Amino acid sequence: MKAEINKEVDIAIIGGGVAGCTAAIALAGSYNVVLLDQTDSPPKRIGECLPPATRRILKQLDLLEGLDSTLRATNQSQHLKHIGTQSYWGNEQAYIVDLLRNPDGFGWHLDRQAFEIYLREAALKRGVNCFWPAKLQSANFEDHRWSITATAQDKGSNDPLYHFKAKFVIDASGRQSHFARKIGIGRQQYDKLISCWLTLPNLEANKMSTISASEIGWWYSSPLPGNKRILALQTDPDLIDRSTLNDVDQFFRLAKTNREMATLLQRNSSAIGIHQTVAANSTRLNQVAGQQWVALGDAAMSFDPLSSQGMFNAMANAIQLTELMMESDPKSILKAESLKEIQTSYTHQLDRIWEHYNRHKRMYYREEMRWKDSAFWKRRH
Repeated sequence: MKAEINKEVDIAIIGGGVAGCTAAIALAGSYNVVLLDQTDSPPKRIGECLPPATRRILKQLDLLEGLDSTLRATNQSQHLKHIGTQSYWGNEQAYIVDLLRNPDGFGWHLDRQAFEIYLREAALKRGVNCFWPAKLQSANFEDHRWSITATAQDKGSNDPLYHFKAKFVIDASGRQSHFARKIGIGRQQYDKLISCWLTLPNLEANKMSTISASEIGWWYSSPLPGNKRILALQTDPDLIDRSTLNDVDQFFRLAKTNREMATLLQRNSSAIGIHQTVAANSTRLNQVAGQQWVALGDAAMSFDPLSSQGMFNAMANAIQLTELMMESDPKSILKAESLKEIQTSYTHQLDRIWEHYNRHKRMYYREEMRWKDSAFWKRRH
């Protein structure tokens, strides 16, 4: 027999990544919040850049001062200043975007895993009821409540079975959108972009990020904490031999065909850290909010990494939702009529964000015309 845990809560958040933790921290002072994630610790992953505007969100949530010290404690290294980007896009000359005059200051090159650990620990300290690893099993709406069932993972035959009755559910489970999928919400795929990336030692004095277009896609590289560097190719899976993506030596040879990447690799050894291929395409739920639920961050819509807005969008979404829920008394806001207004307003907000994102993505891809007849660029022109 499995042990059972039953709880009635105001808000259940599915997903303990950047979006889920930010929402939990923002809402914990006014609501009884439960946070579930299927991993007991955040995995290593791509997505290390936070733009300067994130400083406002971190300060609003009283997370800014603790960020530096916690990253040092968890990863034995300090996050790096993101001072700007050099872009080789549209021609062979570098276009520099520096952050020296940005009113919010510099951004950060983060250790993504350490940053998510920091957010999880902050959620626990704010009184959020956290359950991980816990995998969502079912979600049913009955008696004006969501009935959520989840099971603990990898802990033995007596794993507890979690039951929650929640007035409101937030899906923050990333591109997989586990909650939305459980209740039958489909997802639109707008392209097939993938990112093949690896980490290697950083021997470069230049601390800027580098973006460089090529015939089959575009390359990205930037420094990471711990004297490391990320190297990534964004392309469509049918435009490259899968063996090249799976074999480090072949991938290195391909990278060296790009002038800017070749410069970065000349002094690097072959000591590779992580090597993965992940989805990087633009996707969106067919419905980003519904009856007493909303989706946040990548669960609602995922962006092309060219935008460099993935983590910022996740955190901004959470703050936008919190502000909508705090416009009136916190407890009365969980009444059905108020939740309907939140659903409508939140959907309109995300519609505007999506329109803005797509307009700028089209504009930026159309600036690169050197390979206008190649498949990758024709699809985006």
